[in-house]
Amino acid sequence: MSRTLFTVGPVYVAPDTLESMNRPMITHRSKEYKELHGDIVEKIKKTLDTDMDVFLVAGSATAFLEGAIRNGSASRTMGITNGSFGNRSIEIAELNGRTVDKVQVPWGKAMKPEDIEGKVSKDVELVHWVSNESSTGVFSDSVALAKSVREQNPDALIMVDAVTAAYAMDIKVKDMDADAIVFGTQKALALPPGLAIMLCSERMLEKAKTVPNRGFYTDLLKIKKQSDVNYALTTPPVSLMYGLDHQLDKIISEGVQARYARHQRMADMVRDWADRRLAGVFPEEGYRSNSIGVLNRGDLDFDNFHSKLKARGYEISNGYGDVKEKTFRIGHMGDTTPEAIGELLSVMDEILEE
Repeated sequence: MSRTLFTVGPVYVAPDTLESMNRPMITHRSKEYKELHGDIVEKIKKTLDTDMDVFLVAGSATAFLEGAIRNGSASRTMGITNGSFGNRSIEIAELNGRTVDKVQVPWGKAMKPEDIEGKVSKDVELVHWVSNESSTGVFSDSVALAKSVREQNPDALIMVDAVTAAYAMDIKVKDMDADAIVFGTQKALALPPGLAIMLCSERMLEKAKTVPNRGFYTDLLKIKKQSDVNYALTTPPVSLMYGLDHQLDKIISEGVQARYARHQRMADMVRDWADRRLAGVFPEEGYRSNSIGVLNRGDLDFDNFHSKLKARGYEISNGYGDVKEKTFRIGHMGDTTPEAIGELLSVMDEILEE
């Protein structure tokens, strides 16, 4: 049966967005494609208030996380982590032959400048972390972290996984001054999965020139050459790009700050419900995600609860990683509205009453 998704991703895709992708196919070396690609790049720059390069590649955001590590480091990185997806970036770096200095922050806690004080050595080429950790619902202050990195090692590049943060919360791109900010279509952009996006700095491109074995698919120098003339390096998902262009128009129409405020309202609703009905939310106060609610289960039989919820046409997400058995997650991002969240919470109340 069809269900309304309140999951961490992929998320609910609105009917008008699905319809926007139902257009005739064009080749990715045509004039029409160049116009589409160029429009998307300019709208991303406008909505995120950045003059960084905007790169697109078919795949999940993980493709560009790996690409940033391969292009931005030759031998040594530092990975700061407070959850499963921070751990994944560390794993990516290690599998690509990098030595990784690991900074482990307790799950549920935000990563803070004091966690890395005195640790960013001069031989660290790239520092990476997740701005909004999907497994714990923690939103760390990436601007403060980036400032600390720059103060300790001005030559170190910075890669930020913004997969569940971009377009849900103000990640302050200019203030962060990172070198690679990576996200995808299937989270707060409220599209199907399949397109990865990177904001890339000139520093990253200069570093790439010195790094051997960058591969092909996410060689940023190759991508940059094509992007400069509004082409993709390899065949892109054109239908998904139609949808992205449509979504960016919707974001501009809504207003970026209004979009962030809507996500704040939805997050507050879920937190208030968790405090009333269960054991509250998992992440520490003051560093809570506005796109993902990670709720403490307490003694709730989640599998039974979720089965009843799905039978009524709603789907949420299980816990993830080390806290899988004691939490569950509600995605409140993209085109989801406070009214829809209110409806979900009302149905959840009914099931708990049963």
